[in-house]
Amino acid sequence: MFQNPQFQKMDEFSERKEPFFFLINFLMDEIRIFRKNEIENKALLIDFPNITNDVDCHPERSRSVEWKSFPETLEDYKKGFQIVQENLRKGNSYLTNYTTKTEIETNLSLEDIFQFSNAKYKVLVPDEFVFFSPETFVEIIDNKIFTHPMKGTIDAEIENAENILKNDPKEKAEHYTVVDLLRNDLSMVADNVQVKEFQRIDYIKTKQKNLLAMSSEIEGEIKPEYQNKIGTILQKLLPAGSILGAPKPKTLEIILEAELYQRGFYTGIAGYFDGENLDSCVMIRFIEKEKEKLFFKSGGGITHQSDVASEYEEMKSKIYVPIY
Repeated sequence: MFQNPQFQKMDEFSERKEPFFFLINFLMDEIRIFRKNEIENKALLIDFPNITNDVDCHPERSRSVEWKSFPETLEDYKKGFQIVQENLRKGNSYLTNYTTKTEIETNLSLEDIFQFSNAKYKVLVPDEFVFFSPETFVEIIDNKIFTHPMKGTIDAEIENAENILKNDPKEKAEHYTVVDLLRNDLSMVADNVQVKEFQRIDYIKTKQKNLLAMSSEIEGEIKPEYQNKIGTILQKLLPAGSILGAPKPKTLEIILEAELYQRGFYTGIAGYFDGENLDSCVMIRFIEKEKEKLFFKSGGGITHQSDVASEYEEMKSKIYVPIY
């Protein structure tokens, strides 16, 4: 994969401690960098824990949410799933994140979804896409790097849901694999890498269904040669392991064969460097506008233990907006 010159520009900004916001697509062949004046002029709308430019006073949402989704059939889903499973059986991959896109109909605009949804990270690129992501990619604070891989979800209303999620063999294997992958990834740019919190359970409230999601925290100390080089660090770590799989190069080939659409910015990353520290997220829970139609992109990790019907239901369960 070619090296995008925008990564070098990110290094230059971070070395001179100039704040910037960025979007990096899944294949890393499109990177958009927004400097302070573009953020202030609202080239895009941002609502992150450490930055927001969405400061207008919004009216209360007065109408109820209308929401319909039209997922592909199980038979169509199965075609790509079987390509993934065949490669898993051959040992070409031991975890592959397989995703699809689903047409949706709603009475909400992209801007409505941005304003009314509840999520840790939200971005609206006008007339293109919106996302409302719960998943941190990496944080860099005082030359320490942290990542929080999120793998494994379950309907929160199921009795004993937390124990089921933590002990389900497939979900457990998937989570262990991603934690191991990201620990190895961080070791490329950091020393003393260790798992600080394992299999944490987060509650995600939505209009359609409440979910439990499983995540872990890994941290390390940035190696001296990578300090103040945000672009170089991200180039080493991307694509994000939690939405790709392992091993990375072969798994990427499998995804490009199995998925019958372009992910674009979906499952890429977005982030803000404030002049000192970095906070970034994985662009999941993602709605894109194509012509006048809206499409929701979703999926999940597939292992050799995966059952096609369960994975199909998980893909559909993630087609929601966190508006309540």
